[in-house]
Amino acid sequence: MARRRRRPRSFYARHPLEVAPDLIGSVLVHGGRSGRIVEVEAYCGADDPGSHAFRGRTPRTTTMFGPAGHLYVYFSYGLHWCANVVCGAEGEAGAVLLRAVAPVTGIEAMRAARARARRERDLTAGPARLCQAFGVDGSFDGTDLVKAERGLTIVDDGAVAPPAAASTRVGLSSGEDLPWRWYVRGDPNVSGRPR
Repeated sequence: MARRRRRPRSFYARHPLEVAPDLIGSVLVHGGRSGRIVEVEAYCGADDPGSHAFRGRTPRTTTMFGPAGHLYVYFSYGLHWCANVVCGAEGEAGAVLLRAVAPVTGIEAMRAARARARRERDLTAGPARLCQAFGVDGSFDGTDLVKAERGLTIVDDGAVAPPAAASTRVGLSSGEDLPWRWYVRGDPNVSGRPR
């Protein structure tokens, strides 16, 4: 992989709708595992009925209120962990859900973490699979990506980002009509069908 530079705090300290499409093509790194981000969704706090922070701060959502560049990790449906990058101004909840990456390095470690995956695309296609493959659980909530705490960060490796298509978000009961999901069209690792 070419020279990698961690995304700076200023990259994340913008509105989630700006950060989300700019994350496409960046590389998620955790130890020896890495993957190019190919699918994300933006969540915009008090302005977004699909956001966990729509009704304000709770013990679960505190991390979403900043500072930017940290990871917000939550348990979904009592089954799986999902990871979000905190965005925007401190005190205003915003985040971008990491929905899928294309595996780059550490694929054997990902396979070990996702022993049931039959195909490579099944390793990281979907937010829960991504977290399992990268070894991310609730203990990573609040991890600072800018400082690469616990070896977890997002980098720019200089590769030209593929064009990102936009669509509505996946699996929501509120705010499902907002076109706040970005993905790489045709990438086999993308988890949700375009709508």
